[in-house]
Amino acid sequence: MKKIDLENDKISKLIKKFAIPCVVSMIVAALYNIVDQIFIGWSSAGAFGNAATNIVYPFTVIALAFALLVGDGCAALFNLSLGEKNKEKANKSIGNGLILLIVISIILTIIGLVFNEQILKLFGGNPNEVECYLYAKDYLRIICYGLPFYIIAQGLNASIRSDSSPKYAMMATLVGAISNIILDPIFIFVFKMGVKGAAIATVLGQILTFIISIAYFKKSKSFKINKESLKLDKKICMQSLSLGLASLITQIAIVIIISVANNLVNKYGYMTMSSSNIAYGSIIPLAVIGICMKVFGIVVSIVIGVSLGGMSIIGYNMGCKNIKRVKETIKYILITNFIIGLIAFIIFEFFPTFIINIFGKGNSYEYIEYAKYCLRIFLGGIVFTCITKSLSIILQSMGSSFKSTLLALSRDVIFFVPSIILLATLTHSVVTMLWSAIIADILSFILGIILLKSEFKSN
Repeated sequence: MKKIDLENDKISKLIKKFAIPCVVSMIVAALYNIVDQIFIGWSSAGAFGNAATNIVYPFTVIALAFALLVGDGCAALFNLSLGEKNKEKANKSIGNGLILLIVISIILTIIGLVFNEQILKLFGGNPNEVECYLYAKDYLRIICYGLPFYIIAQGLNASIRSDSSPKYAMMATLVGAISNIILDPIFIFVFKMGVKGAAIATVLGQILTFIISIAYFKKSKSFKINKESLKLDKKICMQSLSLGLASLITQIAIVIIISVANNLVNKYGYMTMSSSNIAYGSIIPLAVIGICMKVFGIVVSIVIGVSLGGMSIIGYNMGCKNIKRVKETIKYILITNFIIGLIAFIIFEFFPTFIINIFGKGNSYEYIEYAKYCLRIFLGGIVFTCITKSLSIILQSMGSSFKSTLLALSRDVIFFVPSIILLATLTHSVVTMLWSAIIADILSFILGIILLKSEFKSN
């Protein structure tokens, strides 16, 4: 196979080579949760089951956040080290990353199993909504058993991509997702296990992805895992974690968004009346916001996939001080993701009912009405979001961990959280609070452009 030349090959060709498998991998990773939600929505659990998975979803995102903290950080350091021709450092970045992933996965599994009820309460679980709460409790407990496989596999995916094997990384994730898609209806409908069945199918898919990812170490191209590379190096770990911090923040921000939204829904859902003069309650907004976040996650996965497709190119050429090539790569990524955001905007604004109907049938008038509000308003700034998410990864690839982290924090924490709390508190409405997303999207987009320009000035 022809060796990939990150320094001289055509930019568009390189990005396509890296991005297509990466996009598929990211979409497939997002599908783990969406597939569960679709099948649960069509089961007897219906909206209660979907609300339950939305309550548990933040904890799975926390697991992914730590996987990406280590995985993306080590991959970024690996690329920079190769660009600097430092083979030993490149090996250590991958080996140390593996050890960190193992330790983190064990810790999170224990936390999830021991503090089950506290976690559900934190993310909007209400024991008074008995049916929904019991579904959430079962789902969380089973998902926790698969966390080590999930975290290690997701973390290694970035290292495999960075080793010029994006197709292998895609295949590892794809096999697990296809397994989940096949097993979901079997466990949910055939074995009549409902929400528990969805969780079991997810864990089995994660185990398959883990096995395939670990097997890659026998055929790695640019790094070797040995005793020396596995020995923890404080400097290597700190560099990797600082470079991966933006990825952690991006995911944790999603957790904060869902947690705040879920708790506001529990507080103001019964105060907000629909056009039929019936209160939306808490179950409808919980289920709908969960669906919107999963759909949002699909779009963001594509955008992040495209951006990560350029990570190796940007990182390597930054190491070589080839700024012109870095700029060409960034331009290609931003234009591509702008188009993706525009297409998503059109779908959300003009076809919201079609999207909602994918996640179950026979929903009430109030359910459909709130779903339309959520897709059209909450996701109305998706074009700005796509550019902001791209810029965060671009800054990370350039080695600017502080600016990348700041931008990742800005949209979802600095701007969004205060806005949604303020709007909900002032209006006591779970509809009005949705406008906070557009406010955050516009402000973070402006900040992202400023940070990118300042980064080029410093180089």
